[in-house]
Amino acid sequence: MTTLLYHKDSYLKECTAIVVETKINEQKTNENGKQIIILDQTIFYPSGGGQPHDIGTITNTKDGKVVHVIAVRMQEGQVQHEIDHELKQGDVVHCKLDWERRYQLQKMHTACHVLSSIFVKETGALITGNQLNLEQSRIDFSLDTFDREKIQEYINKANQALQPNHDVEVFFMPRAEAEKMPELSKLAMGLKEGVKEIRVVKIGNIDMQADGGTHVKNTREVGTIELIKCENKGKANRRLYFKLV
Repeated sequence: MTTLLYHKDSYLKECTAIVVETKINEQKTNENGKQIIILDQTIFYPSGGGQPHDIGTITNTKDGKVVHVIAVRMQEGQVQHEIDHELKQGDVVHCKLDWERRYQLQKMHTACHVLSSIFVKETGALITGNQLNLEQSRIDFSLDTFDREKIQEYINKANQALQPNHDVEVFFMPRAEAEKMPELSKLAMGLKEGVKEIRVVKIGNIDMQADGGTHVKNTREVGTIELIKCENKGKANRRLYFKLV
C-alpha cells in the first residue's frame, strides 16, 4: 500500500519516493499518458470526493530525467500516477506538486465544508454531490426549494464563521467509533464502505466531517465565499455554485 503523505500533511510540496510497480496505460485517458506507476509513498492526491487529482513533476534522481504527472487515480486500493514518459521499477524519484493549483483546491475544499455545515444546520439538508474546481465549485443539497435570499443569508453566515481564524485539524478514529457520531457524515450516502479507519477533518467549532481530501491549516486562508448561481437539478436536488474572492 502506498503511504498517503497528504493525509497527514497537505502542505508537503515535495517528497522522495521509490517506484514499486509500473503498468502500461491501458485506459488511454490522455494521449500524453504513456505509463502508470505506483510509488511507495506519495504527495499526489488522486481524484475523489469531488476533489480533482493533483498534477506536478517526478524527477529520476539517478539521471535527472523529468516526467509530468498527468492524472492520479485510486484504483484497486492503489494510487496510480499517470505519467508522460516511462520510469522503471526501483527508480528513486523526487516528486513535486503544482502547489498553486493544489492550494487553491484546498481553500475551496475547506470553504465547501464550512458552507455545507451551515446549510445542514439551517435546513437539515444532506449533501448529494459536490465538485471542486479552481475558478468555481458546486455543492448539491437534498432540498425541496431554493430561496435565493435564504441562500445568501447562509453564505453570509459561512463567511462570518470563517473570520475568527479557526484551526483545521486532522485525526483518525476506528470506524465503529465514527458510526456512533452521525454528525461526521453530512453526505446522503453516509460513511464510505469498506474503510476501517475514518479520517476526520475538524474546522474549529464550525464543522467536523469524515473526509479524505486536503484542506488549509486555518480558516483565515480561505478568503470570502461568493454566490455565483443556484440551479434546480430535479426533485429535492438543488445545486449551488460559488467562488472565492
